[in-house]
Amino acid sequence: MDYNSEYSAVGAGIGAGMVFFWLAIVVLVYASLWKIFVKAGKPGWAAIIPIYNLIVLIEIVGKPTIWILWLIIPCVNFVFCIWLMNLLSKSFGKTEGYTVGLIMLPMVFYPLLGFGNAKYLGPSAAEARNGFNNPNDPFNQFPNTPNT
Repeated sequence: MDYNSEYSAVGAGIGAGMVFFWLAIVVLVYASLWKIFVKAGKPGWAAIIPIYNLIVLIEIVGKPTIWILWLIIPCVNFVFCIWLMNLLSKSFGKTEGYTVGLIMLPMVFYPLLGFGNAKYLGPSAAEARNGFNNPNDPFNQFPNTPNT
């Protein structure tokens, strides 16, 4: 009996099973992103386009599109990705604990957000909520005009 060929067959079977399991998780996460985008009023197909999905996600949370540059710079992108996930959970009315779930177990928390009963409340970014007309913003001050 050739034990090496039996072990090879078992190893190939386990490897093929892991590949199918991984593909199922990827499909589940992308389907969840599709539903999240639809709930936010964006086209669902945007979830499967690699860079464009980040741009749409930035729009969903209400940050400027220039954030895409921060998300492609190495080492800086970790901070901004965590911040983006926090803003995404806030946009759906969730807490920081949900943000930790989105980061640590995306295969569980993305489907909960996409297929669950979470409602999109609007962009959570302060700029989006204030409509970019924050009266306390020193860069958005207009000269005083006399009252007439």
